[in-house]
Amino acid sequence: MRRAQQAIVVIVAVMGIGAAAAVLHAKETRYPLPPAAERLLYLRSPKAADRVMLDFDALASDVYWIRSIQSYGRDLKNRTLADRFALVDPLLNLTTSLDPHFLIAYRFGAVFLALEPPNGLGRPDLAIKLLEKGLVANPTTWQLAYDIAFVHYFHTGDFAAAATGFERAMAMPDAPSWLRSMAATTKASGGDRVGARRMLTDMRNSPEQYLRRAAERTLAQLDALDAIDQLTAAVEAFNRTFGRYPSGWAEMVRQRTLGNIPLDQYDKPFVYDPETHAVRLSPDSPLSPLPPTLQRK
Repeated sequence: MRRAQQAIVVIVAVMGIGAAAAVLHAKETRYPLPPAAERLLYLRSPKAADRVMLDFDALASDVYWIRSIQSYGRDLKNRTLADRFALVDPLLNLTTSLDPHFLIAYRFGAVFLALEPPNGLGRPDLAIKLLEKGLVANPTTWQLAYDIAFVHYFHTGDFAAAATGFERAMAMPDAPSWLRSMAATTKASGGDRVGARRMLTDMRNSPEQYLRRAAERTLAQLDALDAIDQLTAAVEAFNRTFGRYPSGWAEMVRQRTLGNIPLDQYDKPFVYDPETHAVRLSPDSPLSPLPPTLQRK
């Protein structure tokens, strides 16, 4: 019951932030504040925090979790900071030390840590460390073991560790049956796009909305990788036909080697570099950056 109440507190807080966003944006546009000279976290030691908070550890944990979300969100919008997301890891450490059973903080915190820049720290090692810390305190929670496997599969490229993680989760109480196929697929074709699609398709059967959304996004990224391969082949075909590489998509459309300017599913044009002849996803696409572990077919 306490955990449900805490989750409600977080959800209400996030909704409140979202509801105020438009007003704050308008205010900051008209009367912008100077950027903060520094971002401070005075209390970093979990032991010290535990002593300071007395019997209010659960409440303090919620406060630090909200600060984690705020810190991540602010740094996500400001790409000019030299130390973006620097406070996220220590804030998550405080959150989960004050309440070792705060599963939301472990699971979503690991996402913040593992995501490749510019959307996160690009530190899957810290994400795995946080999730392993969660498993020590919650040793029968299969979702944490699953998340470790997920980080290995999509961020470290250690597919043996990913398969082990899926098997570890599968052996825990109440683990879903679809984990078995994930473990088998990872062992057979880790890093292969065909195997990844099979695994992600299974993942869409998860009862957890978070996992289903992650699967849908990664499937869309795989579609983008396939499109890049097809566009690269079209660029090479243009070179074979005309004896030179195209100057851009517009020329390929004029020469009828492409029907239209190629767009991803969010209507962001794919980027073609006329110097290197490389095709890549637009950095403005919500699908960027693409998983480095799935670059091969």
